[in-house]
Formats: sequence, structure tokens, C-alpha cells
Amino acid sequence: MDTARELFLQKGFEATSIAEILRESGVNSGSLYYFFKTKEELLLAVLDWYVANLYREVIDPAVAQTKDAIGRVFAVLDGYREYLTITEFRQGCPIGNLALEMSEKSEAVREKVVLNFENWRKAIRQLLFDAGDLLPADVDRDALATFVLGVMEGGVMLSRTYRSLAPFQASIAMLRAHFDRLAAEANSTRNRTDC
Repeated sequence: MDTARELFLQKGFEATSIAEILRESGVNSGSLYYFFKTKEELLLAVLDWYVANLYREVIDPAVAQTKDAIGRVFAVLDGYREYLTITEFRQGCPIGNLALEMSEKSEAVREKVVLNFENWRKAIRQLLFDAGDLLPADVDRDALATFVLGVMEGGVMLSRTYRSLAPFQASIAMLRAHFDRLAAEANSTRNRTDC
């Protein structure tokens, strides 16, 4: 499964053959087919792995970097920037990649992709709730988490296409400016109520 996950990320689902997965993993076909009857079943298991490991792989390392709840959101996004750089823009968000490739080909895969996006969005939403009064009370944190996801996925896709960090960094800079305005509004409200 680890080999399949890596190959799906590097090459895409369709371009990865079962023979290649077997060769790269050193597993024989009987063992593979004992656990997964089809390549799609293997992909579904890979998508389950992403759900189960989101916090360990993405959220927890970002949370460990700072105590600032809003800063943690940007630490998560910074992890994607680093990944774009390390892979020289060849690999983006594995879930975003699969969404683009597979959403119209398999309803089961589309549903697992949605589950992954929802898992990510809920993690970001929790960071936004943790921000407490650093954000205005009337800010819809659920919608804001969706916005953060959209900015991240769009920035990753554009940076991969341009082979440059500039689109990702511009997207994140605009998101940061939005957060700064929200924080200023929250601060102004706190100051008025403190008087």
C-alpha cells in the first residue's frame, strides 16, 4: 500500500500499473490480490490511509511549530509550500491530484476524496475555533476553513503548472491579508467592549 501511495502520487492512478506496484514493492500478485481484488480497492485503502494519517503527517507537525492558532493554519500551508519545493513542483496535494483525475471515474473514489477534504477542512476549522477572539465572533469558521482549503489547493495547482512558488505564495499572501483584516476587526471590537 505504501508503494501504491507513492506511485499514485508520482504518476497518477491511471498511469500506475499493478505490475509496477508489485515490482516496486517486492510483493507477489497473490499477496496483493488477497487483500485487494482490484487496483481501485487499493486506491480506496490508500485514501483511507490519508484520512487516518492527516494529523500525524500534516496537522500535528504544524501545530508543534507555534502556539498561535492562526499561525498554525499558516504553518499547515507552509508545509505544502515546502513540499512543492522539495518535489520541484512535480507533486502536489495527493488528494487534490486524485480529485482531478478520478472524481468522474469512480463514485467510491470521489466519496473517499470528499472524506479526505472534509477531514482536512475540519482540522483547519478546529484551529480557527481555537483562535477564539482573535477572529471576529461572527466569522463563519466553517466557511473560512473551506476558503483556506480552496486557496491551498488552487495555489498548489497553479505552482505546479507554472513550476514556480510565486502563485502559491501570492495566494497565501492574500489569505494572510484577509486574516490580518479579520484580526484587526476582532481587536477593534475587543477594544470597544473594554472601554
